[in-house]
Amino acid sequence: MLRLLIWGLLLYVGYRIVLSLVSAKKSPAKPLERVEPVAETHRDPVCGVYVSEEQAVIGKHDGQRHYFCSMDCLEKYREKLDH
Repeated sequence: MLRLLIWGLLLYVGYRIVLSLVSAKKSPAKPLERVEPVAETHRDPVCGVYVSEEQAVIGKHDGQRHYFCSMDCLEKYREKLDH
C-alpha cells in the first residue's frame, strides 16, 4: 500500500513538472509598448525646481532662454538682475 502511495505521489509531481514546462513555453509574448518621448526639463535658476518646457514660464536674458516654474520666480530673477 505504501509503495502505491509513493508511486502515485511521484506520478503527480512528474505531471505537475511537465505541465509547468509546457505552460511556460506557451506563454504569449507581450506586445512592445510605445514609449512617448519625454519632454525636456530645465532647472529653475531661482528655486531649483525642474520644469518641463511645456509647463515653464520662459524668460530671456542676453539672448538665452531661462525656464521658470512660476511668474514669481521670473520676477525674483529680474529683481536680482536689477541689483
